Amino acid sequence: MCPAVGSPPTAADGRRLRVLVVEDEAGLAEALVAAFDFRGWDAESAVTIDQATKTVQLRAPDLVVLDVMLPDGSGFDLLTTLRARNPQLAVLFLTARDAPQDRVHGIELGGDDYITKPFDLSEVLARSQGLMRRAGLLRQQQGNQLQVADLLIDVDGHEARRAGELITLTATEFALLRYLAGHQRRVLSKEELLRKVWGSDFDGTSHVVELYVSYLRKKVDAGREPLIHTVRGAGYVMRPPLT
Repeated sequence: MCPAVGSPPTAADGRRLRVLVVEDEAGLAEALVAAFDFRGWDAESAVTIDQATKTVQLRAPDLVVLDVMLPDGSGFDLLTTLRARNPQLAVLFLTARDAPQDRVHGIELGGDDYITKPFDLSEVLARSQGLMRRAGLLRQQQGNQLQVADLLIDVDGHEARRAGELITLTATEFALLRYLAGHQRRVLSKEELLRKVWGSDFDGTSHVVELYVSYLRKKVDAGREPLIHTVRGAGYVMRPPLT
């Protein structure tokens, strides 16, 4: 059972927190991903060490929830590889290996926390959020706002400002900007944007997304460092400048 949702945990830069669940038991992996998604995380799963390694390279998660016993090796070995590549990556072991020596070994290798099966989803989510807070990755809530670089979106006030300058937006433009900013650094397909911004019953084509993205660019990015980017063949992504 998923816990009740309050304000979803958000990264310090305003994006959704990313978690990778490395678990070869399909039903369990699906339940964990669903629980994290329900709580507001950007969650996905991997079955093997090879798949997990590739996903970490491509997606750069903030947290890895890691089983020890995997089809192609040990989660302990995977942790060593992940730690060598990204010392800041948070890792939470979630495993049936409940012997004290296993717990100690997992923590000594660099695991940040260790939960044994069976477990409660609420505990996993709470400990995961605690790890983000201790790592300094959790955004401190300052009202219902989203921020990407110098773009500040006041969700409750239904307004957006760039470098302090008010941007006049239609309701649809605001909804699209809010969704892009709420999923910054994640590439969003035209199909997803149509579904989430215009609604599942909208019978338009992807051309409307292209049109409204062009509207936003003229209002948000004109004469400034661009925040909205096209990923050819994939969709659109909002991300702060690299500098």
